[in-house]
Amino acid sequence: MVPAAPSQIAAHHPPFGVIYPRTLDEADIKEIQSWYADAARRAVQIGVDIVYVYGSFSYLPIQFLSTDFNQRTDGYGGSFSNRARFWFETMECVKKAVGNDAAVATRISLDAVGYGGVKLEESLKFIELADPFLDLWDVNIGSFYNTAEITPSRNAPTYYMREYTQHVKVHTRKPVVGVGRLTNPDLMVGIIRRGELDLIGGARPSIADPFLPKKIEEGREDDIRECIGCNLCLQRGAIGTGIACTQNATAGEEYRRAWHPEKFSRASNADSTVLVVGAGAAGLECTRVLGERGFEGIHLVDAAADVGGYAAMAASLPGLSEWRRLIDYRVYQIQKLPNVELIKNTRLNADEVLAYGANIVVMANGSHWAADGFNHVTRAPIEGHHLSHVFTPEGVLLRNAKIGERVLVYDCDGHIMGSGLAERFARAGHRVTLITPLAKIAQYTDQTLDSPDFRRTLRDLGIEMLTSVRLDEITESECRVSGRAAAGKRFEVDNVILVTSRVSDDSIYRELRSRQAELTSRGITALYAIGDCVAPRLIGECIFDGHRLAREIDSANPRWAIVPRREPAFVS
Repeated sequence: MVPAAPSQIAAHHPPFGVIYPRTLDEADIKEIQSWYADAARRAVQIGVDIVYVYGSFSYLPIQFLSTDFNQRTDGYGGSFSNRARFWFETMECVKKAVGNDAAVATRISLDAVGYGGVKLEESLKFIELADPFLDLWDVNIGSFYNTAEITPSRNAPTYYMREYTQHVKVHTRKPVVGVGRLTNPDLMVGIIRRGELDLIGGARPSIADPFLPKKIEEGREDDIRECIGCNLCLQRGAIGTGIACTQNATAGEEYRRAWHPEKFSRASNADSTVLVVGAGAAGLECTRVLGERGFEGIHLVDAAADVGGYAAMAASLPGLSEWRRLIDYRVYQIQKLPNVELIKNTRLNADEVLAYGANIVVMANGSHWAADGFNHVTRAPIEGHHLSHVFTPEGVLLRNAKIGERVLVYDCDGHIMGSGLAERFARAGHRVTLITPLAKIAQYTDQTLDSPDFRRTLRDLGIEMLTSVRLDEITESECRVSGRAAAGKRFEVDNVILVTSRVSDDSIYRELRSRQAELTSRGITALYAIGDCVAPRLIGECIFDGHRLAREIDSANPRWAIVPRREPAFVS
Protein backbone atom coordinates (compact mmCIF):
# COMPACT_ATOMS: atom_id res chain seq x y z
CA MET A 1 0.00 0.00 0.00
CA VAL A 2 1.09 3.58 -0.57
CA PRO A 3 2.23 5.03 2.77
CA ALA A 4 0.30 7.91 4.30
CA ALA A 5 1.76 11.19 5.54
CA PRO A 6 0.70 14.66 6.64
CA SER A 7 2.26 16.09 3.46
CA GLN A 8 3.58 14.55 0.26
CA ILE A 9 7.28 14.80 1.05
CA ALA A 10 9.38 12.05 -0.46
CA ALA A 11 11.71 9.98 1.70
CA HIS A 12 14.73 7.97 0.64
CA HIS A 13 14.94 4.43 1.94
CA PRO A 14 18.07 2.68 0.57
CA PRO A 15 16.49 -0.74 -0.19
CA PHE A 16 13.56 0.85 -2.04
CA GLY A 17 14.85 4.19 -3.30
CA VAL A 18 12.70 7.34 -3.17
CA ILE A 19 9.23 6.75 -1.72
CA TYR A 20 6.36 9.19 -2.20
CA PRO A 21 3.48 9.05 0.30
CA ARG A 22 -0.11 10.11 -0.18
CA THR A 23 -1.32 13.23 1.64
CA LEU A 24 -4.01 12.55 4.24
CA ASP A 25 -7.21 14.57 4.21
CA GLU A 26 -9.38 14.90 7.32
CA ALA A 27 -11.53 11.89 6.43
CA ASP A 28 -8.34 9.79 6.01
CA ILE A 29 -7.13 10.97 9.40
CA LYS A 30 -10.34 9.89 11.13
CA GLU A 31 -10.18 6.51 9.40
CA ILE A 32 -6.58 5.89 10.46
CA GLN A 33 -7.38 6.92 14.03
CA SER A 34 -10.17 4.35 14.03
CA TRP A 35 -7.61 1.73 12.98
CA TYR A 36 -5.52 2.63 16.02
CA ALA A 37 -8.57 2.13 18.23
CA ASP A 38 -9.47 -1.19 16.61
CA ALA A 39 -5.92 -2.45 17.01
CA ALA A 40 -5.92 -1.45 20.69
CA ARG A 41 -9.18 -3.35 21.29
CA ARG A 42 -7.77 -6.48 19.66
CA ALA A 43 -4.64 -6.18 21.79
CA VAL A 44 -6.69 -6.03 24.98
CA GLN A 45 -8.73 -9.06 23.88
CA ILE A 46 -5.57 -11.19 23.73
CA GLY A 47 -4.34 -9.99 27.12
CA VAL A 48 -1.97 -7.12 26.34
CA ASP A 49 -1.41 -4.86 29.38
CA ILE A 50 0.11 -1.80 27.67
CA VAL A 51 -0.73 -0.44 24.21
CA TYR A 52 1.43 2.15 22.47
CA VAL A 53 0.59 5.06 20.22
CA TYR A 54 4.07 4.83 18.77
CA GLY A 55 5.73 8.03 17.64
CA SER A 56 9.50 7.50 17.46
CA PHE A 57 11.68 7.17 14.36
CA SER A 58 9.49 9.34 12.14
CA TYR A 59 6.33 7.26 12.62
CA LEU A 60 3.11 9.00 11.63
CA PRO A 61 2.36 10.85 14.92
CA ILE A 62 5.75 12.55 15.02
CA GLN A 63 5.54 13.29 11.29
CA PHE A 64 2.52 15.44 12.08
CA LEU A 65 4.42 17.13 14.93
CA SER A 66 7.54 17.76 12.84
CA THR A 67 7.80 20.69 10.45
CA ASP A 68 10.23 18.59 8.41
CA PHE A 69 7.31 16.38 7.38
CA ASN A 70 4.23 18.52 8.06
CA GLN A 71 3.68 21.47 5.72
CA ARG A 72 -0.10 21.58 6.06
CA THR A 73 -2.10 24.81 6.37
CA ASP A 74 -5.29 23.31 7.84
CA GLY A 75 -6.15 22.45 11.44
CA TYR A 76 -3.47 19.75 11.51
CA GLY A 77 -0.57 21.99 10.45
CA GLY A 78 1.14 25.27 11.12
CA SER A 79 1.13 26.05 14.84
CA PHE A 80 2.55 23.67 17.44
CA SER A 81 -0.91 22.88 18.85
CA ASN A 82 -2.22 22.08 15.36
CA ARG A 83 0.74 19.83 14.60
CA ALA A 84 0.26 18.04 17.92
CA ARG A 85 -3.46 17.55 17.27
CA PHE A 86 -3.21 14.24 15.37
CA TRP A 87 -1.19 12.65 18.17
CA PHE A 88 -3.49 13.99 20.90
CA GLU A 89 -6.63 12.78 19.11
CA THR A 90 -5.13 9.36 18.43
CA MET A 91 -4.23 8.95 22.10
CA GLU A 92 -7.79 9.87 23.04
CA CYS A 93 -9.19 7.31 20.60
CA VAL A 94 -6.98 4.58 22.00
CA LYS A 95 -7.66 5.53 25.61
CA LYS A 96 -11.39 5.40 24.96
CA ALA A 97 -11.05 2.04 23.17
CA VAL A 98 -9.21 0.28 26.02
CA GLY A 99 -10.82 1.99 29.01
CA ASN A 100 -9.32 0.65 32.21
CA ASP A 101 -8.31 -2.68 30.67
CA ALA A 102 -4.85 -1.54 29.59
CA ALA A 103 -2.39 1.28 30.10
CA VAL A 104 -1.76 3.64 27.19
CA ALA A 105 1.82 4.62 26.41
CA THR A 106 3.65 6.44 23.69
CA ARG A 107 7.22 6.43 22.49
CA ILE A 108 8.68 9.73 21.41
CA SER A 109 12.01 10.62 19.86
CA LEU A 110 13.09 13.50 22.07
CA ASP A 111 15.43 14.78 19.38
CA ALA A 112 15.80 13.72 15.75
CA VAL A 113 19.55 14.42 15.97
CA GLY A 114 19.43 15.97 12.54
CA TYR A 115 16.79 16.11 9.84
CA GLY A 116 13.54 14.23 10.27
CA GLY A 117 11.76 15.18 13.48
CA VAL A 118 11.33 17.52 16.43
CA LYS A 119 14.03 18.88 18.72
CA LEU A 120 14.31 18.46 22.47
CA GLU A 121 12.57 21.72 23.41
CA GLU A 122 9.46 20.90 21.39
CA SER A 123 9.42 17.30 22.61
CA LEU A 124 9.44 18.41 26.24
CA LYS A 125 6.64 20.88 25.48
CA PHE A 126 4.65 18.07 23.87
CA ILE A 127 5.20 15.81 26.89
CA GLU A 128 3.80 18.48 29.22
CA LEU A 129 0.68 18.96 27.09
CA ALA A 130 0.08 15.26 26.41
CA ASP A 131 0.72 14.06 29.97
CA PRO A 132 -3.00 13.80 30.91
CA PHE A 133 -3.65 11.44 27.99
CA LEU A 134 -1.07 8.82 28.96
CA ASP A 135 -0.01 6.31 31.60
CA LEU A 136 3.63 5.83 30.52
CA TRP A 137 6.28 7.69 28.52
CA ASP A 138 8.91 5.82 26.52
CA VAL A 139 11.73 8.10 25.35
CA ASN A 140 14.65 7.81 22.95
CA ILE A 141 16.34 9.80 20.17
CA GLY A 142 16.72 9.54 16.41
CA SER A 143 14.57 9.51 13.29
CA PHE A 144 14.04 7.82 9.96
CA TYR A 145 17.15 9.66 8.75
CA ASN A 146 19.33 9.24 11.83
CA THR A 147 18.97 6.02 13.79
CA ALA A 148 20.96 7.40 16.74
CA GLU A 149 18.97 5.31 19.23
CA ILE A 150 20.52 2.05 18.02
CA THR A 151 24.01 3.34 17.34
CA PRO A 152 26.74 0.70 17.77
CA SER A 153 29.21 0.70 20.65
CA ARG A 154 31.93 1.75 18.24
CA ASN A 155 30.35 5.20 17.99
CA ALA A 156 28.81 5.82 21.41
CA PRO A 157 29.22 4.68 25.02
CA THR A 158 26.54 3.01 27.14
CA TYR A 159 23.67 5.36 28.14
CA TYR A 160 24.68 7.85 25.49
CA MET A 161 21.14 9.29 25.47
CA ARG A 162 21.44 10.71 28.97
CA GLU A 163 21.92 14.29 27.73
CA TYR A 164 18.37 14.06 26.34
CA THR A 165 16.48 11.68 28.63
CA GLN A 166 17.58 13.22 31.93
CA HIS A 167 15.31 16.22 31.29
CA VAL A 168 12.04 14.35 30.86
CA LYS A 169 11.03 13.70 34.47
CA VAL A 170 10.66 17.42 35.19
CA HIS A 171 7.91 17.66 32.56
CA THR A 172 5.69 14.69 33.47
CA ARG A 173 3.97 13.07 36.43
CA LYS A 174 3.89 9.70 34.69
CA PRO A 175 6.52 6.93 34.76
CA VAL A 176 9.29 7.20 32.17
CA VAL A 177 11.18 4.33 30.54
CA GLY A 178 14.37 4.83 28.56
CA VAL A 179 17.08 2.82 26.84
CA GLY A 180 20.76 3.11 25.97
CA ARG A 181 22.32 -0.35 25.61
CA LEU A 182 22.16 -0.69 29.39
CA THR A 183 23.65 -3.94 30.71
CA ASN A 184 25.36 -2.96 33.98
CA PRO A 185 23.12 -3.32 37.07
CA ASP A 186 24.97 -0.62 39.05
CA LEU A 187 24.50 1.88 36.25
CA MET A 188 20.79 1.00 36.01
CA VAL A 189 20.27 1.50 39.75
CA GLY A 190 22.12 4.81 39.61
CA ILE A 191 19.83 6.07 36.84
CA ILE A 192 16.74 5.18 38.86
CA ARG A 193 18.07 6.65 42.12
CA ARG A 194 19.02 9.91 40.42
CA GLY A 195 15.46 10.18 39.16
CA GLU A 196 16.41 10.27 35.49
CA LEU A 197 14.17 7.31 34.60
CA ASP A 198 11.64 5.13 36.40
CA LEU A 199 12.11 2.01 34.27
CA ILE A 200 15.01 0.57 32.28
CA GLY A 201 14.29 -0.63 28.76
CA GLY A 202 16.62 -3.09 27.09
CA ALA A 203 16.12 -4.36 23.54
CA ARG A 204 19.63 -5.31 22.44
CA PRO A 205 20.67 -6.27 26.01
CA SER A 206 17.66 -8.62 26.19
CA ILE A 207 18.56 -10.23 22.89
CA ALA A 208 22.06 -10.90 24.20
CA ASP A 209 20.68 -12.20 27.52
CA PRO A 210 16.92 -12.76 27.87
CA PHE A 211 17.44 -13.51 31.58
CA LEU A 212 19.27 -10.30 32.43
CA PRO A 213 16.63 -9.10 34.97
CA LYS A 214 16.49 -12.53 36.63
CA LYS A 215 20.26 -12.67 36.99
CA ILE A 216 20.25 -9.24 38.63
CA GLU A 217 17.50 -10.36 40.98
CA GLU A 218 19.47 -13.48 41.93
CA GLY A 219 22.77 -11.62 42.37
CA ARG A 220 24.36 -13.38 39.38
CA GLU A 221 25.73 -10.25 37.72
CA ASP A 222 28.88 -12.07 36.54
CA ASP A 223 26.71 -14.47 34.54
CA ILE A 224 25.13 -11.71 32.46
CA ARG A 225 25.89 -12.15 28.76
CA GLU A 226 26.33 -8.48 28.00
CA CYS A 227 25.46 -6.92 24.65
CA ILE A 228 28.55 -5.75 22.78
CA GLY A 229 26.71 -3.25 20.58
CA CYS A 230 27.86 -4.79 17.29
CA ASN A 231 24.35 -4.54 15.76
CA LEU A 232 24.36 -7.95 14.13
CA CYS A 233 20.76 -8.18 15.39
CA LEU A 234 19.83 -5.11 13.37
CA GLN A 235 21.80 -6.18 10.32
CA ARG A 236 20.17 -9.61 10.15
CA GLY A 237 16.71 -8.20 10.74
CA ALA A 238 17.22 -5.51 8.10
CA ILE A 239 18.14 -7.99 5.36
CA GLY A 240 15.19 -10.20 6.27
CA THR A 241 16.96 -13.35 7.44
CA GLY A 242 15.61 -13.18 11.00
CA ILE A 243 17.21 -11.95 14.18
CA ALA A 244 20.65 -13.08 15.31
CA CYS A 245 23.11 -12.10 18.04
CA THR A 246 26.88 -12.32 18.24
CA GLN A 247 26.78 -12.93 22.00
CA ASN A 248 23.74 -15.22 22.06
CA ALA A 249 23.74 -18.00 19.46
CA THR A 250 20.24 -19.06 20.52
CA ALA A 251 18.60 -15.75 19.53
CA GLY A 252 15.96 -16.53 16.92
CA GLU A 253 16.52 -20.27 17.33
CA GLU A 254 14.35 -20.88 20.40
CA TYR A 255 11.52 -22.36 18.33
CA ARG A 256 13.33 -23.32 15.13
CA ARG A 257 15.95 -25.45 16.85
CA ALA A 258 14.39 -25.75 20.32
CA TRP A 259 17.44 -24.08 21.88
CA HIS A 260 16.98 -22.62 25.35
CA PRO A 261 19.59 -19.92 26.14
CA GLU A 262 20.30 -21.31 29.61
CA LYS A 263 19.32 -24.99 29.55
CA PHE A 264 21.32 -27.91 28.14
CA SER A 265 20.56 -31.61 28.05
CA ARG A 266 23.20 -34.19 28.89
CA ALA A 267 24.69 -35.54 25.67
CA SER A 268 24.14 -39.22 24.91
CA ASN A 269 27.90 -39.54 24.24
CA ALA A 270 28.92 -37.53 27.31
CA ASP A 271 31.15 -40.35 28.52
CA SER A 272 33.62 -39.30 25.78
CA THR A 273 36.61 -37.03 26.25
CA VAL A 274 36.94 -34.04 23.94
CA LEU A 275 39.91 -32.05 22.65
CA VAL A 276 39.13 -28.58 21.25
CA VAL A 277 42.10 -27.01 19.46
CA GLY A 278 41.90 -23.22 19.32
CA ALA A 279 40.38 -20.84 21.88
CA GLY A 280 38.95 -18.25 19.54
CA ALA A 281 35.27 -17.34 19.54
CA ALA A 282 34.14 -20.66 18.04
CA GLY A 283 36.36 -22.80 20.25
CA LEU A 284 35.37 -20.99 23.44
CA GLU A 285 31.66 -21.29 22.71
CA CYS A 286 31.87 -24.92 21.65
CA THR A 287 33.80 -25.77 24.82
CA ARG A 288 31.33 -23.91 27.02
CA VAL A 289 28.33 -25.76 25.62
CA LEU A 290 30.08 -29.14 25.62
CA GLY A 291 30.88 -28.53 29.27
CA GLU A 292 27.26 -27.69 30.03
CA ARG A 293 26.22 -30.90 28.27
CA GLY A 294 28.16 -32.96 30.79
CA PHE A 295 31.08 -34.42 28.85
CA GLU A 296 33.49 -36.40 30.97
CA GLY A 297 36.49 -34.24 30.22
CA ILE A 298 37.17 -31.38 27.80
CA HIS A 299 40.57 -29.88 27.07
CA LEU A 300 40.62 -26.52 25.28
CA VAL A 301 44.16 -25.97 23.97
CA ASP A 302 45.45 -22.76 22.42
CA ALA A 303 48.87 -21.82 21.07
CA ALA A 304 48.69 -18.22 22.32
CA ALA A 305 49.29 -16.78 25.77
CA ASP A 306 45.92 -15.04 25.61
CA VAL A 307 42.70 -16.50 24.25
CA GLY A 308 40.20 -14.97 21.86
CA GLY A 309 41.82 -15.26 18.44
CA TYR A 310 40.34 -12.91 15.87
CA ALA A 311 37.77 -11.62 18.39
CA ALA A 312 40.59 -10.43 20.64
CA MET A 313 42.25 -8.67 17.70
CA ALA A 314 38.97 -6.94 16.84
CA ALA A 315 38.40 -5.86 20.45
CA SER A 316 41.80 -4.13 20.46
CA LEU A 317 40.70 -1.70 17.73
CA PRO A 318 39.53 1.82 18.66
CA GLY A 319 35.95 1.88 19.96
CA LEU A 320 35.55 -1.89 20.08
CA SER A 321 36.59 -2.63 23.66
CA GLU A 322 33.06 -3.84 24.50
CA TRP A 323 33.66 -6.71 22.06
CA ARG A 324 36.04 -8.13 24.65
CA ARG A 325 32.89 -9.23 26.50
CA LEU A 326 32.60 -12.07 23.97
CA ILE A 327 35.79 -13.58 25.35
CA ASP A 328 35.46 -12.66 29.02
CA TYR A 329 31.96 -14.12 29.37
CA ARG A 330 32.97 -17.46 27.87
CA VAL A 331 36.22 -17.75 29.80
CA TYR A 332 34.36 -17.06 33.06
CA GLN A 333 31.71 -19.68 32.29
CA ILE A 334 34.34 -22.24 31.31
CA GLN A 335 36.30 -21.65 34.52
CA LYS A 336 33.18 -22.58 36.53
CA LEU A 337 32.85 -25.95 34.80
CA PRO A 338 34.67 -28.77 36.62
CA ASN A 339 34.93 -30.91 33.48
CA VAL A 340 36.80 -28.31 31.39
CA GLU A 341 40.50 -27.46 31.38
CA LEU A 342 41.88 -24.47 29.48
CA ILE A 343 45.51 -24.90 28.37
CA LYS A 344 47.41 -21.94 26.85
CA ASN A 345 50.82 -21.56 25.19
CA THR A 346 50.57 -25.02 23.65
CA ARG A 347 50.73 -25.56 19.91
CA LEU A 348 49.64 -29.02 18.73
CA ASN A 349 50.57 -30.60 15.41
CA ALA A 350 48.69 -33.49 13.81
CA ASP A 351 50.78 -36.17 15.51
CA GLU A 352 50.25 -34.58 18.90
CA VAL A 353 46.48 -34.35 18.34
CA LEU A 354 46.44 -38.05 17.44
CA ALA A 355 48.40 -38.94 20.57
CA TYR A 356 46.43 -36.69 22.90
CA GLY A 357 44.01 -39.38 24.02
CA ALA A 358 40.69 -37.71 23.21
CA ASN A 359 37.68 -39.51 21.74
CA ILE A 360 36.32 -36.44 19.93
CA VAL A 361 38.50 -33.76 18.32
CA VAL A 362 37.22 -30.30 17.34
CA MET A 363 39.59 -28.14 15.31
CA ALA A 364 39.00 -24.41 15.82
CA ASN A 365 42.37 -23.05 14.66
CA GLY A 366 40.88 -19.91 13.12
CA SER A 367 42.33 -18.05 10.18
CA HIS A 368 44.99 -15.48 9.24
CA TRP A 369 45.17 -12.52 6.89
CA ALA A 370 46.78 -13.32 3.54
CA ALA A 371 50.38 -12.12 3.64
CA ASP A 372 50.59 -11.96 -0.16
CA GLY A 373 47.60 -9.65 -0.56
CA PHE A 374 45.45 -12.21 -2.37
CA ASN A 375 41.98 -10.70 -2.69
CA HIS A 376 38.58 -11.15 -4.32
CA VAL A 377 39.09 -8.26 -6.74
CA THR A 378 42.09 -9.52 -8.73
CA ARG A 379 42.10 -13.10 -7.32
CA ALA A 380 45.86 -12.81 -7.27
CA PRO A 381 48.66 -11.68 -4.93
CA ILE A 382 49.87 -8.08 -4.92
CA GLU A 383 53.26 -7.45 -6.45
CA GLY A 384 55.78 -6.42 -3.79
CA HIS A 385 53.94 -8.04 -0.90
CA HIS A 386 57.18 -9.70 0.26
CA LEU A 387 58.95 -6.44 1.13
CA SER A 388 59.92 -5.91 4.77
CA HIS A 389 57.72 -2.83 5.31
CA VAL A 390 54.53 -4.68 4.31
CA PHE A 391 52.43 -6.17 7.11
CA THR A 392 49.11 -7.87 7.77
CA PRO A 393 46.88 -7.00 10.77
CA GLU A 394 48.57 -9.73 12.82
CA GLY A 395 51.92 -8.00 12.35
CA VAL A 396 50.76 -4.78 13.99
CA LEU A 397 48.19 -6.11 16.47
CA LEU A 398 49.91 -9.28 17.68
CA ARG A 399 53.59 -8.80 16.91
CA ASN A 400 53.82 -5.02 17.47
CA ALA A 401 55.64 -4.30 14.22
CA LYS A 402 57.30 -0.89 14.13
CA ILE A 403 55.33 1.49 11.88
CA GLY A 404 56.71 4.60 10.18
CA GLU A 405 55.10 7.97 9.67
CA ARG A 406 53.35 7.34 6.32
CA VAL A 407 50.98 4.37 6.38
CA LEU A 408 48.79 3.03 3.60
CA VAL A 409 46.01 0.60 4.55
CA TYR A 410 44.55 -1.44 1.69
CA ASP A 411 41.12 -2.76 2.69
CA CYS A 412 39.34 -5.35 0.56
CA ASP A 413 37.39 -6.69 3.55
CA GLY A 414 35.01 -3.76 4.04
CA HIS A 415 34.24 -4.49 7.68
CA ILE A 416 35.98 -3.42 10.90
CA MET A 417 39.64 -4.35 10.43
CA GLY A 418 40.92 -2.06 7.68
CA SER A 419 39.08 1.05 8.82
CA GLY A 420 39.83 0.24 12.46
CA LEU A 421 43.56 0.01 11.80
CA ALA A 422 43.47 3.28 9.85
CA GLU A 423 41.84 4.96 12.85
CA ARG A 424 44.36 3.41 15.22
CA PHE A 425 47.35 4.68 13.25
CA ALA A 426 45.83 8.15 12.77
CA ARG A 427 45.16 8.50 16.50
CA ALA A 428 48.79 7.54 17.11
CA GLY A 429 49.94 10.46 14.94
CA HIS A 430 50.71 8.69 11.66
CA ARG A 431 49.79 10.10 8.23
CA VAL A 432 47.28 7.52 7.00
CA THR A 433 45.87 6.75 3.58
CA LEU A 434 42.99 4.26 3.43
CA ILE A 435 42.14 2.86 0.00
CA THR A 436 39.62 0.21 -0.97
CA PRO A 437 38.45 -1.37 -4.23
CA LEU A 438 34.90 -1.28 -2.79
CA ALA A 439 32.42 1.50 -3.52
CA LYS A 440 32.51 2.76 0.08
CA ILE A 441 34.87 2.84 3.02
CA ALA A 442 33.96 -0.01 5.40
CA GLN A 443 31.02 -0.84 3.16
CA TYR A 444 29.59 -3.63 5.35
CA THR A 445 29.13 -1.23 8.27
CA ASP A 446 26.27 0.49 6.43
CA GLN A 447 24.18 -2.46 7.61
CA THR A 448 25.20 -2.12 11.26
CA LEU A 449 24.91 1.70 11.38
CA ASP A 450 28.58 2.26 12.19
CA SER A 451 29.26 4.02 8.93
CA PRO A 452 27.79 7.57 9.09
CA ASP A 453 29.47 8.57 12.36
CA PHE A 454 32.49 6.36 11.83
CA ARG A 455 33.35 7.75 8.40
CA ARG A 456 33.00 11.23 9.89
CA THR A 457 35.50 10.22 12.57
CA LEU A 458 37.97 9.05 9.93
CA ARG A 459 37.63 12.33 8.04
CA ASP A 460 38.07 14.36 11.23
CA LEU A 461 41.29 12.45 11.94
CA GLY A 462 42.66 13.65 8.60
CA ILE A 463 42.78 10.22 6.95
CA GLU A 464 42.95 10.36 3.16
CA MET A 465 40.33 7.93 1.87
CA LEU A 466 39.85 6.68 -1.67
CA THR A 467 37.21 4.23 -2.88
CA SER A 468 37.06 2.09 -6.03
CA VAL A 469 40.85 2.09 -6.08
CA ARG A 470 43.00 -1.01 -6.56
CA LEU A 471 46.49 -1.51 -5.17
CA ASP A 472 48.58 -2.94 -8.00
CA GLU A 473 52.21 -2.81 -6.84
CA ILE A 474 54.26 -2.06 -3.74
CA THR A 475 57.86 -0.86 -4.02
CA GLU A 476 60.44 0.08 -1.40
CA SER A 477 59.08 3.62 -1.08
CA GLU A 478 55.70 3.88 -2.82
CA CYS A 479 52.51 2.18 -3.95
CA ARG A 480 51.12 2.13 -7.47
CA VAL A 481 47.33 2.10 -7.68
CA SER A 482 44.68 2.18 -10.38
CA GLY A 483 41.09 3.35 -10.61
CA ARG A 484 39.28 6.52 -11.61
CA ALA A 485 39.73 8.17 -8.20
CA ALA A 486 43.47 7.51 -8.25
CA ALA A 487 44.19 8.37 -11.92
CA GLY A 488 47.63 6.77 -11.93
CA LYS A 489 48.61 8.40 -8.63
CA ARG A 490 51.52 6.99 -6.64
CA PHE A 491 51.60 7.08 -2.84
CA GLU A 492 54.88 7.51 -0.97
CA VAL A 493 54.79 5.20 2.05
CA ASP A 494 56.84 3.93 4.95
CA ASN A 495 54.55 0.98 5.60
CA VAL A 496 51.70 -0.88 3.89
CA ILE A 497 49.05 -2.86 5.78
CA LEU A 498 47.28 -5.49 3.67
CA VAL A 499 43.73 -6.20 4.83
CA THR A 500 42.77 -8.16 1.75
CA SER A 501 41.45 -11.62 2.58
CA ARG A 502 41.55 -14.19 5.35
CA VAL A 503 42.78 -17.75 4.92
CA SER A 504 41.56 -20.66 7.03
CA ASP A 505 44.17 -22.32 9.23
CA ASP A 506 42.89 -25.75 8.26
CA SER A 507 46.10 -27.62 7.35
CA ILE A 508 46.14 -29.77 10.50
CA TYR A 509 42.44 -30.54 10.16
CA ARG A 510 42.91 -31.61 6.54
CA GLU A 511 45.93 -33.73 7.43
CA LEU A 512 43.97 -35.47 10.18
CA ARG A 513 41.09 -36.17 7.77
CA SER A 514 43.56 -37.83 5.43
CA ARG A 515 44.77 -40.12 8.25
CA GLN A 516 41.45 -41.79 9.01
CA ALA A 517 42.93 -45.17 9.86
CA GLU A 518 45.15 -43.59 12.52
CA LEU A 519 42.20 -41.69 13.98
CA THR A 520 40.34 -44.96 14.40
CA SER A 521 43.31 -46.81 15.86
CA ARG A 522 43.83 -44.03 18.40
CA GLY A 523 40.21 -44.23 19.57
CA ILE A 524 39.16 -40.94 17.96
CA THR A 525 35.54 -41.51 16.98
CA ALA A 526 34.84 -38.09 15.48
CA LEU A 527 36.78 -35.16 13.98
CA TYR A 528 35.16 -31.78 13.30
CA ALA A 529 36.15 -28.27 12.27
CA ILE A 530 34.34 -25.09 13.31
CA GLY A 531 34.55 -21.34 12.89
CA ASP A 532 37.15 -19.68 10.71
CA CYS A 533 38.96 -23.02 10.41
CA VAL A 534 36.14 -23.98 8.03
CA ALA A 535 35.82 -20.57 6.35
CA PRO A 536 36.53 -17.03 7.59
CA ARG A 537 33.36 -15.18 8.60
CA LEU A 538 31.76 -12.85 11.13
CA ILE A 539 32.50 -13.51 14.80
CA GLY A 540 28.80 -14.09 15.45
CA GLU A 541 28.71 -16.77 12.78
CA CYS A 542 31.74 -18.49 14.33
CA ILE A 543 30.10 -18.47 17.77
CA PHE A 544 26.93 -19.90 16.24
CA ASP A 545 28.98 -22.60 14.51
CA GLY A 546 30.65 -23.68 17.73
CA HIS A 547 27.37 -23.60 19.63
CA ARG A 548 25.55 -25.57 16.94
CA LEU A 549 28.12 -28.35 16.87
CA ALA A 550 28.09 -28.72 20.65
CA ARG A 551 24.27 -28.74 20.75
CA GLU A 552 24.13 -31.44 18.09
CA ILE A 553 27.29 -33.38 18.97
CA ASP A 554 25.20 -36.51 19.66
CA SER A 555 23.04 -36.29 16.53
CA ALA A 556 23.23 -38.78 13.65
CA ASN A 557 25.79 -36.67 11.76
CA PRO A 558 26.95 -33.65 13.81
CA ARG A 559 29.03 -32.28 10.96
CA TRP A 560 25.83 -31.09 9.30
CA ALA A 561 23.14 -29.04 11.05
CA ILE A 562 19.79 -30.63 11.84
CA VAL A 563 17.16 -29.04 9.62
CA PRO A 564 15.29 -26.51 11.78
CA ARG A 565 11.53 -26.52 12.25
CA ARG A 566 9.48 -24.32 9.98
CA GLU A 567 5.90 -23.13 10.21
CA PRO A 568 3.72 -25.13 7.80
CA ALA A 569 2.34 -23.20 4.85
CA PHE A 570 -1.26 -23.77 3.77
CA VAL A 571 -2.63 -22.80 0.39
CA SER A 572 -6.39 -22.93 -0.08
